[in-house]
Amino acid sequence: MDNIQKIDTSGKTKGYSGPVIRIQHLYKAFGDNQVLKDFNFDLNRGENIVVLGKSGSGKSVLIKCMIGLMKPDSGTINVLGKDVPNLNHDELDKIRVKVGFLFQSNALYDSMTVRENLEFPLRRHWIDITKEQTNQLVMEVLNNVGLAGTMDMMPAELSGGMRKRIALARTLILKPEIILYDEPTTGLDPITGKEISNLILEVQKKYNTSSVIISHDINCVKIVANRIVMLIDGTCYASGSYDEMEKSTDKKVKQFFE
Repeated sequence: MDNIQKIDTSGKTKGYSGPVIRIQHLYKAFGDNQVLKDFNFDLNRGENIVVLGKSGSGKSVLIKCMIGLMKPDSGTINVLGKDVPNLNHDELDKIRVKVGFLFQSNALYDSMTVRENLEFPLRRHWIDITKEQTNQLVMEVLNNVGLAGTMDMMPAELSGGMRKRIALARTLILKPEIILYDEPTTGLDPITGKEISNLILEVQKKYNTSSVIISHDINCVKIVANRIVMLIDGTCYASGSYDEMEKSTDKKVKQFFE
């Protein structure tokens, strides 16, 4: 088939060396509600950026615009050298092989086993690999999220933390360069939330990923962030390390660390 793809395990898009994501002058409104107002930021290769903001501040809208699930009203979103809002369906599919998305709800298929859930992206993108290579990939990602024994289980048999790990494994199976995490610890108890946060760090090191983590969980933020971007009033209000943000005297920033 003409649309069969091979997984590129090199971990780097050839011929592109700039920020893996660059957002400039991004606007998005729903009716009279202006959610994003001239939002700007860069994600550098190998970096974990946390976008920190209150519930309803536009964090999930931002991340959906990055992957082409929503179209902005204006502005540019450049991902791995591609202008996402202007890509057609086939071009979006190609970029999504390189950009993993971990949904807040996990979005596992309840009628599929863990193995079938993990194999689904390979079939969806017509990845050209053998059955043996598929089995190797499934085992690799399951081992890397600490759930090697769950291959034949159903999602309903897994705890919340286990489902989150399987969803991450499904994202990793395509060897993405970038991972977008939408509230990865929401609904988890503090201990499991810490485990998932540490797993995000392990993935960053093992897979050499660059990540955007949408969160308002300050414990998760402290563990995973190389840099924090504050999404306040629809703008990139402030940016810096966790220590810099925690020490800020700005009331709008300080409220997240009290």
